[in-house]
Amino acid sequence: MVGSRTWFGGILYRSGLRRHGNEKFLEFQLTSFQEQRLQRLRDRCQVSFDETRSDHQESLKALWYAAFPNDRLTGLVSEQWKDMGWQGSNPSTDFRGCGFISLENLLFFARTYPVSFHKLLHKQDGKRAMWEYPFAVAGINVTYMLIQMLDLFSDKPRCISGVNFVKMLGEDEEAFDVLFCIAFEMMDGQWLAMNASYMQFNDVLQATRTQLERELSLDDMQRVQDLPAYNLLYK
Repeated sequence: MVGSRTWFGGILYRSGLRRHGNEKFLEFQLTSFQEQRLQRLRDRCQVSFDETRSDHQESLKALWYAAFPNDRLTGLVSEQWKDMGWQGSNPSTDFRGCGFISLENLLFFARTYPVSFHKLLHKQDGKRAMWEYPFAVAGINVTYMLIQMLDLFSDKPRCISGVNFVKMLGEDEEAFDVLFCIAFEMMDGQWLAMNASYMQFNDVLQATRTQLERELSLDDMQRVQDLPAYNLLYK
């Protein structure tokens, strides 16, 4: 967990404590196929970012060039990273809050929905605040919020939104990654709707969680592409 010197660490801590009460436990039996996919997702969530691993280094470089294809990266530790919304010159310190899956999510977003990715990275929609949220760190917070919201480390889903997500995961192993992209778009929409600024990010993230849970609880949600907010994404 990132230290108290950062606003990022405070967001992770507070959002992790907020729980939705009075959620009725649902009897839901996972198929063996769903269990396998859910376990693979849990395994991904357990991988810490390791700046000494070459594959992690290459993923971080790939994210840079997906974001800024025409700008040469001078190093894995560089002031350039602040342009993407990392807190300092070394992005690896920001991954303490969530791990390698948050980098995977950002890279998936950049590669799968590049139009939406760049629109959010460069804050192209709406009237923006003087003190904007930092893009990359916000992405890590979105990943963390999804892990908490979906309660991924419970034996089985305990709410209808979790049940529907496992069904989606059974249909598409990239469901979590796509859901990240949807949630990021939702978060930016909430940011604009609330006319939010820097210190209100946690409230925006909570509103995003509430909206996403509502959509995940709708009837007939079999695929992540069935969510109404999926239409926010552009390739």
